[in-house]
Amino acid sequence: VELGPVGQDAVGPDAVGPAAVGQDAVGQAATPPAKSAAQLKKEAKRKEKLEKFQQKQEKSREQQVGDPDRRRGGEGTQGRDPRWEGRGSVTRVGDEGLRAQAKAKAPKKERRDPGVLTYDLPTPPGEKKDVSVPLPESYSPQYVEAAWYSWWERQGFFKPEYGVSPNPRGVFMMCVPPPNVTGSLHLGHALTSAIQDSLARWHRMRGATTLWNPGCDHAGIATQVVVERRLWRQRGLTRHQLGREEFLREVWRWKDEKGDRIYQQLRRLGASMDWDRACFTMDPKMCRAVREAFVRLHESGLIYRSTRLVHWSCALNSAISDIEVGRGGRGSLGAREGEEGEVVVATTRLETMLGDVAVAVHPEDPRYQHLRGRRVRHPFTGRSLPVLHDAFVDPSFGTGAVKITPAHDATDFEVGQRHGLPRPSVIGEDGRLINVPPPFLGLPRFTGRAAVLEALKQRGLFRGVTENPMVVPICSRSKDVVEPLLKPQWYVRCQGLARGAAAAVRRGDLRLRPPAHARTWFQWMDNIRDWCISRQLWWGHRIPAYFVTDGDDRYWVSGRSEEEAREKAARNFGVAPERVTLRQDEDVLDTWFSSGLFPFSIFGWPEPDLEVFYPGTLLETGHDILFFWVARMVMLGLALTGRLPFREVYLHAIVRDAHGRKMSKSLGNVIDPLDVITGISLQGLHEQLENSNLDPAELERAREGQKRDFPNGIPECGTDALRFALCAYTAQGRDINLDVGRVLGYRHFCNKVWNGVRFVLRALGPDYRPPPDLQVPPLRWVLSRLSRAVGVCGGALGGFDFPAATSAVHGFWLYELCDVYLECVKPVLARAAAARDALFTCVDAGLRLLAPFMPFLGEELWQRLPPRQPPRAPPSLCVCPYPEASEYCWQDEEAETTMEFVLSVVRALRSLRAHHGLTRSRPPCTGRGSGGGLKGGGPRGG
Repeated sequence: VELGPVGQDAVGPDAVGPAAVGQDAVGQAATPPAKSAAQLKKEAKRKEKLEKFQQKQEKSREQQVGDPDRRRGGEGTQGRDPRWEGRGSVTRVGDEGLRAQAKAKAPKKERRDPGVLTYDLPTPPGEKKDVSVPLPESYSPQYVEAAWYSWWERQGFFKPEYGVSPNPRGVFMMCVPPPNVTGSLHLGHALTSAIQDSLARWHRMRGATTLWNPGCDHAGIATQVVVERRLWRQRGLTRHQLGREEFLREVWRWKDEKGDRIYQQLRRLGASMDWDRACFTMDPKMCRAVREAFVRLHESGLIYRSTRLVHWSCALNSAISDIEVGRGGRGSLGAREGEEGEVVVATTRLETMLGDVAVAVHPEDPRYQHLRGRRVRHPFTGRSLPVLHDAFVDPSFGTGAVKITPAHDATDFEVGQRHGLPRPSVIGEDGRLINVPPPFLGLPRFTGRAAVLEALKQRGLFRGVTENPMVVPICSRSKDVVEPLLKPQWYVRCQGLARGAAAAVRRGDLRLRPPAHARTWFQWMDNIRDWCISRQLWWGHRIPAYFVTDGDDRYWVSGRSEEEAREKAARNFGVAPERVTLRQDEDVLDTWFSSGLFPFSIFGWPEPDLEVFYPGTLLETGHDILFFWVARMVMLGLALTGRLPFREVYLHAIVRDAHGRKMSKSLGNVIDPLDVITGISLQGLHEQLENSNLDPAELERAREGQKRDFPNGIPECGTDALRFALCAYTAQGRDINLDVGRVLGYRHFCNKVWNGVRFVLRALGPDYRPPPDLQVPPLRWVLSRLSRAVGVCGGALGGFDFPAATSAVHGFWLYELCDVYLECVKPVLARAAAARDALFTCVDAGLRLLAPFMPFLGEELWQRLPPRQPPRAPPSLCVCPYPEASEYCWQDEEAETTMEFVLSVVRALRSLRAHHGLTRSRPPCTGRGSGGGLKGGGPRGG
């Protein structure tokens, strides 16, 4: 038996899996057809190059070994497979020194860079790529990914209308989590796109009416900050100097200029969305839906106005949502026991003591029992403050006595409500001290902190400092410290809505994947607070509420238009409409409010156009916005449509760097997916940092991080390899530690598939025609393995087990089709029609299994396969039927068991040969077994 070398991870033009497939592989069993003069000339050049290469290799070995005998021994290590090394022994007849040399570790074979090939044939956008030209000798992402997407889009393959209607296979509808209009593609988008597109393509290939609806979010705070900075940089103006209307026109100009960038980047990732349905959350139909939702919820009492504590960004001059509050910093201020006749309190925010209205102690603390019913005097304001006995106080923390400032602390606000305390504000919207005595009046809050400390020392009232680690809330947009402030705002009453959302999950009407997220869901829903939905911005959906006259909140009315609001106010006051004067609220709605309406507002709600695609089939997004987006969509969907917006939620992991760190520009570990797709040098990475807004200190740290993680830059990996890697990475659980090296490994896998199909096309020949219907050739093992891969992929994608699906298709192509079957059938392909049919069946089905993950590579190769006879010849792999287990039902346990035994023998023999340096050019050897001796001679004696 001739045993070819295995285990080489070749990337050369003729490499197919472990062993290089030669030009004459098919011709071993039959006389090859006559070759043209051009073919003979090409072969002669190839032979000349091969001989030169072998001479260089031989010279290199001579220099490394020196001794001719040892040089011959070293040749036997080529092709060693480390997976099977050392699994057997052979008694060597010959020189012991040769045997020792054979055991020496062979130098690692370096991969040859195939270079960068581009597709340069003139193909107008939207026209089909020219596949009549021969395949290039090596895989190149730039060549493969060119021209296909615009053709897919123009042909309408991504539209739900493509295919039969009505569709017996049902409907699959999914909307994209709308990315910010200010954003550019990052790895979180790439992961979302890879997973969602794999699902959309899988359902489309299975025949379902498939809609993946794109969209983009107006990103109120982020967009306003970007435009304000540009306005100041270019024209030296603030938005207040420009005026509201002119500023909004400036934002729209910026959006028209930059807003389409994210869509083009998603196209680059191969996202198969119906772009004609793309929605921007400030489009007219979306604005109409927002106004309708607000008015309905306000009229039903679910939206109300109240003065409460909010997270306030002094830099943005606006309230912000919980998700925009980061954590950081460390505070340290405490106190020790005071003298008799005084109560010493511990605080980390000295400036807020100017707004204290009480002191609280625990009712069972023996140190303060004598203070029941007593009062204390404030050292600066002179106010007489009550001493409260409340169980919320922790006696072991600090001095056991805490000051109460209801206007600037959430816990103190609740205490104040329980005890009916006043709520004076001492910090203004701009962060300066207000309503305080001199010399503190008008000081910035942190300057005021130092001034209060100094005043306490001067009056002899300071009692000491102790370290106290704490969490400081930071605005993720402006990076300033968030200040709790009392502000009149609009709120959504969430308790009843949350009960409905929690009950839907408990009943199983809404399924969360992975199921472990249900626990987080119930924690949020069962402990929910009312949702502040107003923001003090100009860019966004202006709140459709109108103030009628001076007074309290009872004089607010809502309306879909000013005319409707005036009619409401006239009815409420019993006056003629023309006597009513209205003033619309200056604030805008929280961006999450309009995003929460996205699953039905994209279809023109409140118009009755929800029958086909609402509710959706699936929502897929990151687990970090389970509450901020997913829960709010569920609550608003139930409140406004009476139905869940989707039936299932799949929550994917968060992408981190290879070391498990959160990606941050200041660390230099942020990876742009386009850099992974096209490749970038280290200098290019540095230039990206220099064009960012990092501080000089952060810039230097980021450069060092890039040098450490990407010393040679990022190699070109291609879209398909990145998508495949991200889907395979989802096995890691809640976080994904992305290693670019693994993505590069899947680029090499693309090369294996490429070379395998190139060999198949040569072996089948130009005259081959596949059978019109799927038949079962008498090759049981490979078809059984194909059947098993089909079953695993279908079940895994249905259960959101992306690692299992990618492993199944990867293993079939690499370890079964290329490593084994191609090697087995090379001698018989020319004369065995059954072997050719089985080979075509495996390649055709294998490319369709790859299509959801690697659409570009799959399309490029599938288009070059001999087509089946109509009507079984779809125009594109995008709409080609996905292999179904019911159709590929060829599993054969007996054939797999027998073949596994044969392969184990082959692997053992190859391991022994590699371990002992037995090559075709070595002296004869003898092996002993239970049946006697086996003697071989000559170059094939191994």
